[in-house]
Order: sequence, then C-alpha cells, then structure tokens
Amino acid sequence: MAIIGTRIDGRLIHGQVANLWTTKLNISRIMVVDDEVVNNDIEKSGLKLACPAGVKLSILPVEKAAANILAGKYDSQRLLIVAKRPAPFLGLVERGVELPELNVGNMSQSPETRSVTRSVNVLEEDIKDFDELNAKGVKLIHQMVPGDTAKDFLPLLDKVR
Repeated sequence: MAIIGTRIDGRLIHGQVANLWTTKLNISRIMVVDDEVVNNDIEKSGLKLACPAGVKLSILPVEKAAANILAGKYDSQRLLIVAKRPAPFLGLVERGVELPELNVGNMSQSPETRSVTRSVNVLEEDIKDFDELNAKGVKLIHQMVPGDTAKDFLPLLDKVR
C-alpha cells in the first residue's frame, strides 16, 4: 500500500513533518488533504517552500484525494498524508480509503478548544470525528516525533470529554 503514514498537524508541513517524519518513513510524496488550503494560493506557496527537496507534494480536497488513492495513482510511492484536523481523514475513510492508523500530532489552541495534551487541542466536532474514526477501525495514536513512544490517543481524549 502507498500510504506509509498519516498525521494530524495544524501546521501541516514544517520541521517535524518536513524533516523528521519524511526522513524516518522514507516518504516520496506528502499529501495535504484540506478543502480550504487547496483554494488558498498563499498557503499553497508556503507548503511548496516547506516541502523537502526530492519529495513530491499534492494539495487536494478530500474527494480528489480519495479518488486518486483508490485509483492507485500513488501505488509506487511512499505517501504521508497530513491534515489539520480529523475531519479530512474521516472523509477519506468514508470514501473507502483504508487507514489502519492515524497519528494525532499537533492541533492548535484557540478559545474554543479543550487541551488534550500540551500540543493537542480539540473542538467538540473533533471529538466526534475521532470517535467515528475509531468506530471505523482506525487506530488513533499520539506521537510528536519519531523518537517518542506512540501512545494510545483515546485515553488522552477521554480526559476532556
């Protein structure tokens, strides 16, 4: 399977994703799945600059990302999928994309969020999306960097319910 890693990160592509995860997982393509970023030329330009040399980049809405994955477009590549929140991953799963595991890395704080960990802050809708992903068989983990031990994310999430 082409999907080597999946990560929620509010910053999308930055030091941890661009350097640590891409190198550790030997990624050949980063796919940003975001229905809003795809229409934001400034944000897309920033992502292109942040993408490591030699790594391809796709910035796609959920529908197109799922269609491309299911069509086998990336089968010869090592794909890391990144999104800001759980909803795009739920959208992929609902369209038939198999995601055995999802790494909840970094979700930004706002006045509406509740703090799960120092780096993960969730909205009420995120909790529902995580529960739905779990119900669909996606294992949710929390691991900031490759050197950290992956933790089961659901017990962490239970603290803010």
